[in-house]
Amino acid sequence: MRLLANGTPGPTPPNAPLAPRQMLAPSRERAALSGPQIARRRMAVRLAKRVLPGLALLLLAMIVLWPEFQRTEDRSRYAFRRTVQPRSESLRVTAPRYQGVDDLNRPYTVTADVAQQVGAEELLDLTQPRGDILMNDGSWIYLQAETGRYDRPRDHLNLAGKVTIFHDNGTMLVTDVAAVDLAAGTGDGDKPVAAQGPFGTLTSEGFELRERGAVVVFTGRAHAVLEGDRK
Repeated sequence: MRLLANGTPGPTPPNAPLAPRQMLAPSRERAALSGPQIARRRMAVRLAKRVLPGLALLLLAMIVLWPEFQRTEDRSRYAFRRTVQPRSESLRVTAPRYQGVDDLNRPYTVTADVAQQVGAEELLDLTQPRGDILMNDGSWIYLQAETGRYDRPRDHLNLAGKVTIFHDNGTMLVTDVAAVDLAAGTGDGDKPVAAQGPFGTLTSEGFELRERGAVVVFTGRAHAVLEGDRK
């Protein structure tokens, strides 16, 4: 560029050299990476090259197999529901308690640790069954066993395994099996019996309860040791 005589700038000759362009200073300077930083970046790149393809394959497998997982889960849920669905013919009760009265309107109670209903009928298999009945004179009879079957419509109780019958007068009878008619107040057994009480001790081949438990008859060959009053 040149100035005219009056001091105003004139046109620049075509062949005049251009003035050098000034460069602006960079807004921020790039810091040089150190050797450990370069090594870490290279390690991260290598790890990404190995991990990312594996993740992609896993995601693809999940997309392909997910419908099958859903069908399997549905089948498992359906099978579980069918297994635990309660059925009336296999009712199981913990700590059951049954109450009733006999022909003379005397109350009795049957309890157990567990009761399992047998079939559709009201037959109950009992674990650790126990029963008691109150007599007209205020006395009571208590019985227990390891297992039993209770026929509720008939008020009939079959006992097995260390069957023990107590009377509050101090008499105790022990045998292996016993059949008790709770409504009639009778019972019997055909296995060896051992009894003891105020009268002494007695063994026999069986027993019968008569007159609503007021009389005990020992059947078969019996052996008794009687105790008299001592003065």
